[in-house]
Amino acid sequence: MTNIFIKRIYEPCDEADGTRILVDRIWPRGISKEKAGLTDWFKDIAPSSELRKWFCHKPELFEEFREKYLEELRIDERKAEMVAQLSALAQEGRVTLLYGAKDPIHNQAVVLYEEIKRKLAEK
Repeated sequence: MTNIFIKRIYEPCDEADGTRILVDRIWPRGISKEKAGLTDWFKDIAPSSELRKWFCHKPELFEEFREKYLEELRIDERKAEMVAQLSALAQEGRVTLLYGAKDPIHNQAVVLYEEIKRKLAEK
């Protein structure tokens, strides 16, 4: 069983979310810091601005986006460090990755979730 979950930040905050971490580079529109109920904001773990703009949330580009973002997560030292932090937090308790995208299937949180699960399986 995994302790890592993903959730759209526009969904209501719940105590069962555990540690709530926003994983978007840009703050989501219309959400106050109080309403977000964040534990932390890991904006540096988000895809690079270039990759994010290229993808533009187009489902047909998702597989290529996924590969490029996984490469960023593994090669960029800061991103890799944050993946390790999230993996460690997930070993201690429930962690919910929050994102703002409308599409629950084709977004960076899904890819990040996959990478964290891979890291946890290695341990």
